[in-house]
Amino acid sequence: MRIEFPNSAREAFAWAHPTLRIGSAADNDLVVSAQQGAARHLRIVQDRRGWVLDVLPGAGRVYVNARPVRERALLRAGDILSLGDCRMLLCADEPPAARAPLTRSDGSDCTTALRAVAGPLSGRVFPLRERLTFGGPRGDQPLELPQAGSATLTLFWRDGELRVAAGPTPARYPLRLNGWAVEEAALRPGDQLGIAMHRFVVDAPGLSPSPSGTPPASAPERLPEDEAGPRGEVWWLIATAAVLALCIALILLVRF
Repeated sequence: MRIEFPNSAREAFAWAHPTLRIGSAADNDLVVSAQQGAARHLRIVQDRRGWVLDVLPGAGRVYVNARPVRERALLRAGDILSLGDCRMLLCADEPPAARAPLTRSDGSDCTTALRAVAGPLSGRVFPLRERLTFGGPRGDQPLELPQAGSATLTLFWRDGELRVAAGPTPARYPLRLNGWAVEEAALRPGDQLGIAMHRFVVDAPGLSPSPSGTPPASAPERLPEDEAGPRGEVWWLIATAAVLALCIALILLVRF
């Protein structure tokens, strides 16, 4: 995890352990001022679900993307975490440019949607066919920015790869992919795009990588006679049983 402090002179903070403690006490992993947080304010734990935020007992309210969190929340790279006037931008460990490309093997497009999770468009889902544009005079959807700012955001397919590109944007509100500022980048399922107060999550199940390797071949079904022994032994057993049955029948016939 990498944490930046927007509009602050404080240096970025890197953390590689499964648990991060934040508060104003000196024994926390990330220390904030007493005016910003309680002595032990919150804990971020990484588990199979991702980053889980726990607000500790007695601590004040925490905000994630301007929404209050009282007890617990699931975090994503690109979220803004606020304690008082301290704003923390959660970033992925590696920049988008360092990731290996992820494309459809046949070069075709797949079912894709952009899900708004914060901001004025929150709760809406926007399907992407060939191209989807936010903002600008010809945009498919509006993209409001503070102080009447303007920007454009476009998602499109190129050679089976899903990409995003930003038009001219205010320096204060760059397009961010998983917390990193970008102008154009390739996208993956679960990525979070952010610009100003807007947050979008990419839903593209058709781009999810296939499991590596090939599944082991299933063993052929074994028949009961296979478990009994070689097939020759089975036929001898059947012949012996038939002879015995014939002998018993002859004995009974002679006696009666």
